[in-house]
Amino acid sequence: MTAQMRPAMAVCPGCVAAPSEAVDMAPTEARLALSLPTIHCQACISKVERGLNAHPGIHSARVNLTLKRALIEADPEVRADDLIPVLEGLGFEAHELDLATLAATQSDRAGRDLLMRLAVAGFASMNVMLLSISVWSGASDATRDMFHWISAAIAFPAVIFAGKPFFTNAWSALRVGRLNMDVPIVLALALALITSLWETSLSGEHAYFDAALTLTFFLLAGRYLDYRTRAVARSAAEELAALEVPRAIRMEGDREVEVAVSELAIGDLILVRPGGRMPVDGVIATGQSELDRSLLTGETLPVFAEPGTRVSAGEVNLTGPLVVRAEAVGEDTSLHRMADLVAIAESGRSRYTSLADSAAKLYAPGVHILSALAFIGWYLYTYDLRMALNIAAAVLIITCPCALGLAVPAVTTAASGRLFKKGMLIKHSTALERLAGVDTVVFDKTGTLTAGTPQLENLDAFSRAELAIALALAEGSSHPLSRSLTAAARAAGIAPAKVTELQERPGFGSEGQFQGRTVRLGRAAWLGADQGSQTAAWLDTGDGTAPRGFLFHDALRPGAAEAVAQLHAAGKEVLLISGDTTAAVEDLAHRLGIQKWLAEALPQDKAARVQSLSDQGRKVLMVGDGLNDTAALTAAHVSISPASALDAARVASDIVLLGQDLEPIAEACVVASKATKRIRENFRIATLYNVIAVPLAIAGFATPLIAALAMSSSSITVSLNALRLK
Repeated sequence: MTAQMRPAMAVCPGCVAAPSEAVDMAPTEARLALSLPTIHCQACISKVERGLNAHPGIHSARVNLTLKRALIEADPEVRADDLIPVLEGLGFEAHELDLATLAATQSDRAGRDLLMRLAVAGFASMNVMLLSISVWSGASDATRDMFHWISAAIAFPAVIFAGKPFFTNAWSALRVGRLNMDVPIVLALALALITSLWETSLSGEHAYFDAALTLTFFLLAGRYLDYRTRAVARSAAEELAALEVPRAIRMEGDREVEVAVSELAIGDLILVRPGGRMPVDGVIATGQSELDRSLLTGETLPVFAEPGTRVSAGEVNLTGPLVVRAEAVGEDTSLHRMADLVAIAESGRSRYTSLADSAAKLYAPGVHILSALAFIGWYLYTYDLRMALNIAAAVLIITCPCALGLAVPAVTTAASGRLFKKGMLIKHSTALERLAGVDTVVFDKTGTLTAGTPQLENLDAFSRAELAIALALAEGSSHPLSRSLTAAARAAGIAPAKVTELQERPGFGSEGQFQGRTVRLGRAAWLGADQGSQTAAWLDTGDGTAPRGFLFHDALRPGAAEAVAQLHAAGKEVLLISGDTTAAVEDLAHRLGIQKWLAEALPQDKAARVQSLSDQGRKVLMVGDGLNDTAALTAAHVSISPASALDAARVASDIVLLGQDLEPIAEACVVASKATKRIRENFRIATLYNVIAVPLAIAGFATPLIAALAMSSSSITVSLNALRLK
């Protein structure tokens, strides 16, 4: 929906040949920040950095591939508006970002802290496990005691340090008189360490230091993966806010004064030059132009704008300078309201509970109740506190959630790998589970089902002389239809005619002089022609003949028809919701066989429709690419965006379609169903393991060696079952 106004994706051989890799460290300070959603590889980075560093006034420019962002140090007079055309000339789409807004997303201390604790737990676990293997292999008496004491010296500080997140959360819950999942975890860790230390001090045979560390490692790994997933997906609203224009030109009498957007007030007159984005909601006071509203509404064609026309923040002024009287600024603008919609939708999605979480809610209390019953039963039976504690600890340890921890990640890793080969990148940890339950698929139109760029379809209807005049006029304009006409004519080998006095008439088209007569290319009303129902640019050759129209259509994206057909065949309902005109949406729905469609939908209409379907019990898959789709993408049960989508849409989606072909969407639904089936099978395997292992532990037969063998066999079985998905 936004691609119409974008430059083509960089034709970069390095994108194909070179593997994607993250650059080292992003620069921490900059004066300008640009979003680069179409960069793909190291070759792109080098091209962008070379291009920016060659620009006058640039001190340094660094690109972060992971964030798809360029941070630039430059002289004060260098502006983002100067650099965006440079990047577009290199073939890369670019948007200015607000550094102040982005500053809030730079810190990742929590992630680094979790990663460090995970590393400590893993390293300590490996060392203690080596000592345990020696004990299991026959070390006895003083040698065994020494190994146990060394294990204790490693395990205690390591568990205390690495397990801090669990201790802190458990204490926070207990302090206010409630329980959470970290309370039983801390209990298991404490019991395993204390009983092991007690056994070691009494020269006992069994100690569970290795199990305590392994448990900490697995739990931290799960928590870190969960954190990373949330960190990637959390900031759709922040990205939206950062895309707002940070500065604006305020008219103070005859003077043009550049001010921060935050300083604008209602009633201010603001100058927006061609190519600029509206910083406020308001009404055009002077000037004529055309507006690209596709970012906000999905409307394919530019809209004619004149004094009295209402504009919204985020719309792009195309052809002529406009002075806008502000009616809503800051948080009251439509762009900010859209960010609020995304934030609300994100809070709703976070209520989804994965299969693993659901299983853990049953698993943890059950295990601890069994352990407590084992302790009470053995104590009443033997009145031996040491034996009762050892057996209770054995029950906790042998039911280590290794299988539970592997059941979901092993399957999702296998499924994600299979889908990646098909061109789909799974971003969210629960996306596959949610995709498996989808029964309704909602598509956006422009940029999603269609390519979003106008394609000339009647080039052959014009003579070469007419095409030469049209090409000369089109090359003087940056209008999307003119760019499409230029590309088609150049591809046909047409050379431009010698048109003089060429000028663009903002909001209407281009005109010039050719062989003593006036020639024009532009809107139907300007040339006195009948617009008709199809997108067209009209040519008047000035020779007395009636103006003739170049007709354009929005081409289908590859695989769109196949994807819709396969989804229908799979029994899913397919809907088309677009901000484009009724005629355009109806035509596309008819071509693809989509029975239900909604046209001229605002962003809030899309989100509301998706929410309404969800309230009816539907599991909605939303596929979209624009800012106007972001709230609906976030509100849906699961969402997919193409790689060509804006950053905000990609951040809001659960899955990114890396290629142009839409056909893998239907296959992804099939793979997701199979993956969920394997996850449930793995849960059944883990349950069967516990049914066998727990009675052994309760009966007092679970030595550390038996526990290690049992846990390993369970984990290997679960992993092999996951591999069947490939």
